[in-house]
Amino acid sequence: MLKQINARIDGYLDYAVELQTKLSAIPAISPDAGGEGELDKTLLLEAELKKLKFDQFLRADAPDSRAKGGVRPNLIARYKGQSSARTFWIMSHTDIVPPGELSLWQGDPYIVRREGGKIFGRGVEDNQQGLLSGLLCLRAMMESGLRPPCDVALLFNADEENGSKYGVDYLIKNRLDLFGKNDIFVVPDGGSADGKLVEVAEKSILWLKIKTVGRQCHASMPKLGNNAFKAASELAFRLGALYRKFNVKDKLFDPPTSTFEPTKKEANVPNINTIPGDDVFYLDCRVLPVYKLEDVLAEIKTIAAAVEKKHGVTVTFEPVQKEQAAPATKAESEVVQLILGGIKKVYGYKGKPRGIGGGTVAAYLRRAGFDAVVYAKLDESAHMPNEYCILENMMSDAKVFAHSALNMNP
Repeated sequence: MLKQINARIDGYLDYAVELQTKLSAIPAISPDAGGEGELDKTLLLEAELKKLKFDQFLRADAPDSRAKGGVRPNLIARYKGQSSARTFWIMSHTDIVPPGELSLWQGDPYIVRREGGKIFGRGVEDNQQGLLSGLLCLRAMMESGLRPPCDVALLFNADEENGSKYGVDYLIKNRLDLFGKNDIFVVPDGGSADGKLVEVAEKSILWLKIKTVGRQCHASMPKLGNNAFKAASELAFRLGALYRKFNVKDKLFDPPTSTFEPTKKEANVPNINTIPGDDVFYLDCRVLPVYKLEDVLAEIKTIAAAVEKKHGVTVTFEPVQKEQAAPATKAESEVVQLILGGIKKVYGYKGKPRGIGGGTVAAYLRRAGFDAVVYAKLDESAHMPNEYCILENMMSDAKVFAHSALNMNP
């Protein structure tokens, strides 16, 4: 049975490249980034899917007056199994990021070009590789006349690149009825080049805008002012103590510790001979789930208080992003074991359930009580100029998903 499925998937390569080409030609960019949204791309995708043997289509559109058509579309295509008591979901997203500096591209970002075993273009990996892997998996089942033990559904989300307010977050808050309590989810929107990483957990994320306010003066008379830049620099250095305070290690994650790194720095005064009266920098914290973000923030404020006293400045904090980690999907859960089994069957090696420092849409699902994994074999060329998809990865991941879905417990 699986040999038959795999053989069919292998025969879909040209079809997959053709559909990638059509999808990339429609820039589904969020209004937040100057685009019109995902409507045109979703309509094209829906038309293509209706050529196949899906049993049900459903649109759950989030209203957004800024977008074309006034909506951010979320599309579901369902293929019914021998039982509909549970659903195996493959969840991808239709939106992309802008191409960035065009001079860095070797061609038009929206015209897919094929070179050997790769295709290049904005969106071909993020997230059209995963989108196609799920689609090819189901096309092979349909054309083989196979019904999996449970329903298999493709969920194409909007707005993943800008926070998922109009995507999975919208669905969970407004259309939770779409999901069964025992459903499981695979999100092919992250992974590793060796295809072994099965993401089951994430660190908490705290991004802080830190503003230091002192007193501006002439640089030749520093005693007349309070140098906000000097105070901010000392604060950035002192925040290294967070590594010692929150020093638990968890081998599930790579790196196994929480991280606290000063990153972005805003400009202060435009001239050399003025001591700045205010200064702004940013702190990126990726915190192991064992710690509460409120405790981390309290320690940051304690460190800042000592700097305020020493330099005669005021320090304020503005969270840019603050997300306490979602509950992890347990390594022994069914969805993890199914994907591990698929990796072993298709690639011949063992996958590794791991936690990551970044955030994914799987966190929304986990907070809602669902088991979810993030898995794909990819090079992480997303958001880069000359983004590419390795075709063999796309085809093989389709086989992993097919193996997993066909072995799900009804």
